[in-house]
Amino acid sequence: MAKAPSSRSVEIEFFRMLNRVVEPLVRAGVGSPRLAPGGLIVLEAEGRKSGRQIRSPLAATRIGDHVVIGTFRGGRSQWVRNLVTQPRVKYWMGGRGREAQAFVMTEGKRFRVPKSLPSHMQAVTRFLAPYTKAGWAFAVLSPRKLAKR
Repeated sequence: MAKAPSSRSVEIEFFRMLNRVVEPLVRAGVGSPRLAPGGLIVLEAEGRKSGRQIRSPLAATRIGDHVVIGTFRGGRSQWVRNLVTQPRVKYWMGGRGREAQAFVMTEGKRFRVPKSLPSHMQAVTRFLAPYTKAGWAFAVLSPRKLAKR
Protein backbone atom coordinates (compact mmCIF):
# COMPACT_ATOMS: atom_id res chain seq x y z
CA MET A 1 0.00 0.00 0.00
CA ALA A 2 1.36 3.45 -0.95
CA LYS A 3 2.12 5.85 1.85
CA ALA A 4 -0.09 8.97 1.87
CA PRO A 5 1.83 12.23 1.45
CA SER A 6 2.25 14.33 4.57
CA SER A 7 0.56 17.72 4.81
CA ARG A 8 4.04 19.29 4.80
CA SER A 9 4.99 17.63 1.50
CA VAL A 10 1.63 18.61 -0.02
CA GLU A 11 2.22 22.22 1.10
CA ILE A 12 5.74 22.27 -0.40
CA GLU A 13 4.54 20.79 -3.70
CA PHE A 14 1.64 23.27 -3.88
CA PHE A 15 3.98 26.25 -3.58
CA ARG A 16 6.43 24.75 -6.09
CA MET A 17 3.64 24.31 -8.63
CA LEU A 18 2.28 27.83 -8.00
CA ASN A 19 5.77 29.32 -8.33
CA ARG A 20 6.35 27.62 -11.71
CA VAL A 21 3.28 29.39 -13.11
CA VAL A 22 3.67 32.83 -11.48
CA GLU A 23 7.47 33.27 -11.44
CA PRO A 24 8.09 34.03 -15.16
CA LEU A 25 5.36 36.70 -15.19
CA VAL A 26 6.60 38.43 -12.04
CA ARG A 27 10.24 38.26 -13.19
CA ALA A 28 9.16 40.04 -16.38
CA GLY A 29 7.74 42.85 -14.23
CA VAL A 30 4.05 41.99 -13.85
CA GLY A 31 2.83 43.22 -10.45
CA SER A 32 6.12 44.90 -9.44
CA PRO A 33 6.09 47.69 -6.86
CA ARG A 34 6.24 50.89 -8.90
CA LEU A 35 3.91 53.76 -8.02
CA ALA A 36 2.52 51.91 -5.00
CA PRO A 37 5.15 50.55 -2.62
CA GLY A 38 3.64 47.03 -2.48
CA GLY A 39 3.73 44.41 -5.19
CA LEU A 40 5.47 41.26 -6.33
CA ILE A 41 9.15 40.42 -6.81
CA VAL A 42 11.03 37.24 -7.68
CA LEU A 43 13.68 36.32 -5.14
CA GLU A 44 16.61 34.31 -6.54
CA ALA A 45 18.53 32.57 -3.77
CA GLU A 46 21.00 29.72 -3.52
CA GLY A 47 19.38 26.48 -2.36
CA ARG A 48 20.87 25.51 1.00
CA LYS A 49 21.09 21.82 0.06
CA SER A 50 21.34 21.79 -3.75
CA GLY A 51 23.42 24.94 -4.27
CA ARG A 52 21.20 25.71 -7.31
CA GLN A 53 19.63 29.11 -7.87
CA ILE A 54 15.98 28.92 -6.81
CA ARG A 55 13.45 31.57 -7.80
CA SER A 56 10.41 32.36 -5.67
CA PRO A 57 7.72 34.97 -6.42
CA LEU A 58 6.94 36.90 -3.23
CA ALA A 59 4.85 39.81 -2.04
CA ALA A 60 7.14 42.72 -1.21
CA THR A 61 7.16 46.30 0.01
CA ARG A 62 9.64 48.76 -1.47
CA ILE A 63 10.95 51.38 0.96
CA GLY A 64 13.40 53.61 -0.86
CA ASP A 65 16.27 51.42 -2.08
CA HIS A 66 15.30 48.56 0.24
CA VAL A 67 12.70 45.81 -0.12
CA VAL A 68 10.93 44.02 2.75
CA ILE A 69 9.51 40.53 2.28
CA GLY A 70 7.71 38.40 4.82
CA THR A 71 5.71 35.26 5.40
CA PHE A 72 3.34 33.95 8.04
CA ARG A 73 4.81 30.48 7.30
CA GLY A 74 8.00 31.47 9.12
CA GLY A 75 10.76 28.86 9.13
CA ARG A 76 8.63 26.45 7.07
CA SER A 77 9.22 28.72 4.06
CA GLN A 78 12.03 27.42 1.89
CA TRP A 79 13.16 30.92 0.86
CA VAL A 80 13.59 31.85 4.55
CA ARG A 81 15.74 28.79 5.20
CA ASN A 82 17.81 29.52 2.10
CA LEU A 83 18.41 33.18 3.08
CA VAL A 84 19.47 32.21 6.61
CA THR A 85 22.15 30.00 5.04
CA GLN A 86 23.17 32.37 2.20
CA PRO A 87 22.07 36.02 2.52
CA ARG A 88 23.62 37.19 -0.79
CA VAL A 89 20.71 37.19 -3.23
CA LYS A 90 19.34 38.61 -6.44
CA TYR A 91 15.78 39.79 -6.87
CA TRP A 92 13.73 40.81 -9.88
CA MET A 93 11.56 43.90 -9.75
CA GLY A 94 10.20 45.81 -12.72
CA GLY A 95 11.72 43.27 -15.11
CA ARG A 96 15.26 43.99 -13.86
CA GLY A 97 17.58 41.91 -11.68
CA ARG A 98 19.16 43.56 -8.63
CA GLU A 99 21.88 42.29 -6.29
CA ALA A 100 21.12 42.46 -2.56
CA GLN A 101 22.17 41.40 0.91
CA ALA A 102 19.36 39.93 3.04
CA PHE A 103 18.90 40.56 6.74
CA VAL A 104 16.61 37.75 8.00
CA MET A 105 14.38 37.80 11.07
CA THR A 106 12.71 34.54 12.03
CA GLU A 107 11.43 32.82 15.17
CA GLY A 108 14.17 31.19 17.22
CA LYS A 109 16.97 33.07 15.44
CA ARG A 110 18.68 35.72 17.54
CA PHE A 111 19.39 38.86 15.59
CA ARG A 112 20.56 42.43 16.03
CA VAL A 113 19.43 45.19 13.73
CA PRO A 114 22.44 45.93 11.52
CA LYS A 115 23.92 49.40 12.03
CA SER A 116 24.62 49.41 8.27
CA LEU A 117 20.87 49.85 7.63
CA PRO A 118 19.65 53.44 7.31
CA SER A 119 17.82 54.69 10.41
CA HIS A 120 14.37 54.43 8.80
CA MET A 121 15.03 50.76 7.92
CA GLN A 122 16.31 50.09 11.45
CA ALA A 123 12.96 51.42 12.70
CA VAL A 124 11.08 49.13 10.27
CA THR A 125 13.01 46.06 11.46
CA ARG A 126 12.41 46.93 15.12
CA PHE A 127 8.69 47.32 14.34
CA LEU A 128 8.55 43.89 12.63
CA ALA A 129 10.72 41.98 15.13
CA PRO A 130 7.93 41.15 17.67
CA TYR A 131 5.91 39.43 14.93
CA THR A 132 8.61 36.76 14.64
CA LYS A 133 7.50 35.51 18.07
CA ALA A 134 4.11 34.77 16.47
CA GLY A 135 5.80 32.65 13.78
CA TRP A 136 6.28 35.24 11.03
CA ALA A 137 9.57 35.64 9.18
CA PHE A 138 10.88 38.74 7.39
CA ALA A 139 13.86 39.73 5.30
CA VAL A 140 15.13 43.18 4.45
CA LEU A 141 16.90 43.24 1.08
CA SER A 142 19.59 45.92 0.98
CA PRO A 143 21.16 46.92 -2.33
CA ARG A 144 24.61 45.48 -2.81
CA LYS A 145 27.24 47.59 -4.48
CA LEU A 146 28.63 45.76 -7.50
CA ALA A 147 32.41 45.59 -7.78
CA LYS A 148 33.81 47.62 -10.69
CA ARG A 149 35.52 45.48 -13.27
